[in-house]
Amino acid sequence: MNLSKEIKTAILVLSGVLLFIFIFYYLKGENLLDSSKKITAIYDNVEGLTPSAAVTINGHKIGKVQSIKFTNDRSGKLSVIMLIDNDFEFSINSKAQLYEAGLIGGKAIAIIPAFDGAPAVKSGDFLATDVKPGLTELVNQRLTPLQEKIEIMMVNADSLLINLNDVFDVKTKKNIQRSISELSGTIASFKSTSEALNGMLVDNKSAIGETLTNFNKISSDLTTLSTSLAASDLDSIMANLKSTIVNFDQLLSRIEKGEGSVGKLMKDEAIYNNLEGATKQLEELLEDMKLNPKRYVHFSLFGKKAKQYDAAGNEIKNKD
Repeated sequence: MNLSKEIKTAILVLSGVLLFIFIFYYLKGENLLDSSKKITAIYDNVEGLTPSAAVTINGHKIGKVQSIKFTNDRSGKLSVIMLIDNDFEFSINSKAQLYEAGLIGGKAIAIIPAFDGAPAVKSGDFLATDVKPGLTELVNQRLTPLQEKIEIMMVNADSLLINLNDVFDVKTKKNIQRSISELSGTIASFKSTSEALNGMLVDNKSAIGETLTNFNKISSDLTTLSTSLAASDLDSIMANLKSTIVNFDQLLSRIEKGEGSVGKLMKDEAIYNNLEGATKQLEELLEDMKLNPKRYVHFSLFGKKAKQYDAAGNEIKNKD
């Protein structure tokens, strides 16, 4: 069948219009020939999210973001329409989580599927939303307290430096310099002393060697002595010493009981009284000899008889 030019032109124009409409919607992210599901999620902030951003489940891409626009309630919230190409079904109670796809990769939406027996999501439904903190936000959360601590530390360090400047005035600095100078002199003196000691050790090296030799000899002699003591009959010596101690204990026991001469002398009061009386009479005799020596000793060149005295000390006169 031959078509007229007018019909061919009309068909060509209609085809062009249809192609234009298809390309227009395709560029908007909507495929007119596809049975994709449109799902909407409402966010307070979608910074970094752009149209055509990936929509994933467990890391697998199932769709893309079709459009981002403000809601009609003038609240400033953003309505994100997603086109789900995959036939994978998930519950209406699932969540659309906004997450950071990478350091420079912008953001994407991850569907957190719920399998709770609720009706499956279908085109036109709204999903609950969630925002997962990104790496930048986590770093900021960690760095903010650290920054505050660093600022406090810097303030304390500044105060410390001010206090140090107040402490280390001109006089203190001079004292420190003087102390360092004196320390240098002390180190020099110590070095001189150590050199003198080294010289003395070198000069007396032979004497020190002889001293060590003598010490070794004394140690050897002590070793020999200890060996000799160990080889001696210590058992018999200890036995004799024990026997002597036992005999001494027996002797003390006999004395304590009043046996023997020493025991009687220690325990018999009569002997003690007799000794005390004899001692007293001896003292009186010696005292009388001092007072009246002529009574006991007589000496005469001409043969004169010695005088006699009675018990009372009176002279006895002889009748011739």
